[in-house]
Amino acid sequence: MKKIKIFFFITFFLISNAKADDSLNFEKWKRNFKERAIINNISERTFDLVMSDTKFLPNVIKYDRYQPEFYEDTKTYISKRTSKKKVNKGSDFYAKNKDLIKLVEDKFEIEKELLLSLMGIETNFGTYVGKMDILSSLATLSYDKRRSEFFTKELLILLRLIDKNQIDYKSLYGSWAGAFGFFQFMPSTIKNHAIDFNKDNYIDLKNSEDAYASAANYLKKIGWQKDKPCFYKINLSKEIPGKYLNVSAKKIKNKRKLSFFKKFIENYDDIDFLKSNQIVAIITPDKDIIPGSDTLKPAYIVFENYEIILQWNRSLRFALAVCTLKDKFKNEL
Repeated sequence: MKKIKIFFFITFFLISNAKADDSLNFEKWKRNFKERAIINNISERTFDLVMSDTKFLPNVIKYDRYQPEFYEDTKTYISKRTSKKKVNKGSDFYAKNKDLIKLVEDKFEIEKELLLSLMGIETNFGTYVGKMDILSSLATLSYDKRRSEFFTKELLILLRLIDKNQIDYKSLYGSWAGAFGFFQFMPSTIKNHAIDFNKDNYIDLKNSEDAYASAANYLKKIGWQKDKPCFYKINLSKEIPGKYLNVSAKKIKNKRKLSFFKKFIENYDDIDFLKSNQIVAIITPDKDIIPGSDTLKPAYIVFENYEIILQWNRSLRFALAVCTLKDKFKNEL
């Protein structure tokens, strides 16, 4: 028993020291980052105002290392995010916001079902937008070496938006990764695609009008094609060469005409209504992620619209869940 107590004491001591070191190093990093921010045309006044209270958040590092997209099998991931409860909540939201949703759908030519699906999966229709201090989250991830350059750029963009009075820094609470609002926009997405739809001279992504229109504007600009397919589930034969199986969301490779893959798709009769000259790819999202998973199951053919959702979130499972929920809404609304 005495040895166990000593072990826990040593472990606690080491963890406490590690946290103290990170906090000290973070403050040093913040002083250096201030110089970079000023070089990037962010005023010293803004930096001191919004960054003085930022803190190193160790939990953010933990969340970054463990994300459900990397560990849940596809069936589990999709079923959690496309439940009947989710569909019912989305239908209620639609009933209460029908005029706005129709206006946005007509103006941007983005299906209401897709917008509902994204909002439902991202924030449960605005009911959970995250409670993390986004400035501290981005600063922590910028300080951390794993993806420092990406998050440094996002933090600089956010500081610039604040400096130009486009965003109120006091409202910046969201996800651990720095995403904000009903559709969880990163700062670069806010900068490039968010719009003041209700013309009140302020972009408020926790307001349904600005948030919904901004999401539609984003999807339109990155190329979503209304009423075009996203994916279909298929059964693959063992003869398909491994090089045609995409297991990563970073880049979909080895695309071919659907007719090329016909000989490898055992349930081709289920999709023979599709144009055979369409360019498609095959994904097997559990391969290389879930230990012991079947190499060929589950498998899907994916289209251009699927890759558009990957631009929103680089996760094979996320894109499958979005399109699945979209189809469920189509049967309900």
